[in-house]
Amino acid sequence: MKLGAITNSWRERLESEPIASLVGEAATRGAMHIELRQTCLGDCESGEGDDWQPNMDNLKALVAQYPTLSFNLAVAYPCLSEDAQPKSAMFQSMLDAAVAVSPDAPHLRMVDPSRFDSLWQTPEDIPETAMSIANLVREAAGRGVTLSIENSGQPIRSLAMLVRAVRDTLPAEQGELLGLCPDPTNQLRIDAESDPVGEVAALPPDMVKLAHFKQTRSGEALPTVDSGDVDCLRMMDSLQGKGYAGAAIMEIPPHEQVFDNLSASFAYLGK
Repeated sequence: MKLGAITNSWRERLESEPIASLVGEAATRGAMHIELRQTCLGDCESGEGDDWQPNMDNLKALVAQYPTLSFNLAVAYPCLSEDAQPKSAMFQSMLDAAVAVSPDAPHLRMVDPSRFDSLWQTPEDIPETAMSIANLVREAAGRGVTLSIENSGQPIRSLAMLVRAVRDTLPAEQGELLGLCPDPTNQLRIDAESDPVGEVAALPPDMVKLAHFKQTRSGEALPTVDSGDVDCLRMMDSLQGKGYAGAAIMEIPPHEQVFDNLSASFAYLGK
């Protein structure tokens, strides 16, 4: 498993420091993987919302500086709440950027910030807009891009149900490119009595494409991954038990000592 960092942890620092130096600092603290989060890419992007554009030359130059690191791209995109538009300029730019930062194993994480009227309990609850993600998978498969999805309004079990349903509509070689980025802390905010780590443990190994770690204690965000509302060590054990070899990304909040907090989070999970 690769311990990793995400660029939105450095959001405030990007106003005064180049992204390349921040990636380098994360690497010195032990990060082996960097998730490049849209809106937190410095000179590697421009615009916002539908006007967002990746700067391909700068992205390629960034990853070329750190050949021992792996990278993926993460973008806020309504992949579950709106009908899929696989040929749209936005989605094509997302695929281009995902390939630019990891040509051998491109990976795009799509974060749909939408909330839904209720939690999906059965396949019949899944909206057609969410099922239309199959069209994005087909398009991404043509470029060899893995897609992982995240939505803080649905629990891990419901998103896993969606992935299974979409995979059933696709050839196996395409369907296996769709998976999840589970984040148990997000789930507790919408389903406090659930066991999100247990739901991670129940996922098939090939459905976990990325994993996010962050922590709250009594609902309050912590600056590090530590003991708290989510048993992060149990989650790490579960992922290792599956043979998961992907990235375990510390999605810790911005802080003056963010890199010390990153080191502390790595040390805690190392237990």
